Amino acid sequence: MPRQEGQKVKILTLLKLFERKTDENHRLSVPELIDALDAAGVPAERKSIYADIAALQSAGYDIEQQKGRGGGYFLANRTFELAELKLLVDAVQSSRFITQKKSNKLIKKLESLASQYQASALQRQVFVSGRVKNENESAYYSVDALYQAIAADKMVSFQYQKWQVDGKKHSSRNGAVYQVSPWALAWENDNYYLIAYQDYAEPANIRHYRVDRMTNVCITEKPRAGKDLYTDFDLAAYIKKHFNMYGSANEQKVTLRCTNSMAGTMIDRFGTDVMLIAEDDGEHFHFTVPVAISPQFLGWVCGLSPYVSVTAPESVRSQMLELAQSLVESYQ
Repeated sequence: MPRQEGQKVKILTLLKLFERKTDENHRLSVPELIDALDAAGVPAERKSIYADIAALQSAGYDIEQQKGRGGGYFLANRTFELAELKLLVDAVQSSRFITQKKSNKLIKKLESLASQYQASALQRQVFVSGRVKNENESAYYSVDALYQAIAADKMVSFQYQKWQVDGKKHSSRNGAVYQVSPWALAWENDNYYLIAYQDYAEPANIRHYRVDRMTNVCITEKPRAGKDLYTDFDLAAYIKKHFNMYGSANEQKVTLRCTNSMAGTMIDRFGTDVMLIAEDDGEHFHFTVPVAISPQFLGWVCGLSPYVSVTAPESVRSQMLELAQSLVESYQ
């Protein structure tokens, strides 16, 4: 091997040793570095090690030396701190959208950003009650394809799947291929949702689709449509209105009456822009918000009873009454 090429291999191998085998609690002396290089099939002399360390330091690598007993050289700072890597691992592990197989691969890649000693601290599992991981391996790549389509101003085609009583997913609309104009991706309830303009069904409007239920996502050559409609589209307001992103075209302004203890819950759900109006009794408040009326919304209000109730409009109150009556009948 030519001398110059050997030097490149040596300094790259040395860098990998610092990245994987050293941290602030684990250091390598020059003799140990020479032995590790020799074990990797890269011979080195003591004098050249000092020159290589200096070259790495000049290149921006924070290699420090601790003198004295047990001292040596180590990589002091990395792209990610250990606490940051732990946070990322927890996020990947707890994400319902990412499959278990893909989670394991991502965590392995995150481990490579730490020393081998720190990597063991990343082998932990976050417990999330009732968490069921996504099984659609292609969803990981569907997200990337959708972002590419948005950037390229192109429509996308896909098939949509839903769970059936046999415990398997089946294509909806008899396997029909959807073609929509993607405008945004939203993260809600631990899932990605595609916000898109559609005109395959009446009325043509903005709809949302769960990305993990989309298969065979393809970028078409057709330019996106619905720009005028999306220009005035308020994505944040849309997400607030659609409980658990359950589709509903029945949007109404609803007035909710709540006990004061529910203020935090309402702000978490509807945001800080809602006007909470205190009532004269000092124990309640009410406010009015636009909501897409759906079984999910009605169930949400029902679950907060007796602390929350619908006071208007009468049509929604009637739906709440029907729901309450059906619950009574179900448990008689």
